[in-house]
Amino acid sequence: MSDAAVSRVLNTLQKDGGLQGKDIATLTNVSKATVHRWITGKAAPQPKNELIISDLNYVVQKLRDYYKPKNIRLWLHSRHPQLGGERAIDLIHQNRTDEVLTIIARLDADAFV
Repeated sequence: MSDAAVSRVLNTLQKDGGLQGKDIATLTNVSKATVHRWITGKAAPQPKNELIISDLNYVVQKLRDYYKPKNIRLWLHSRHPQLGGERAIDLIHQNRTDEVLTIIARLDADAFV
């Protein structure tokens, strides 16, 4: 991703997902200042973190069909019985985004999540 694309995605995550810089920092194991540099285009994330950001963006875009931004943030940070009591945000960090997407697919099938 280019620096401009990273900045755009991070801004979208804040706007559409209700996420804060500290959420992104925790997820990618960097400081809030580093996230700020990514947003302003003064630095670029490592490829591993680009993948995490990309996965998070994909999940947030799926969740926007069902929740408002502040609720998306809560959904990501809450423990889910369908995820064995784990939090979606942690699974995304662990490169287990497919498990989160499986739960979101249940929303598409009108199943309760």
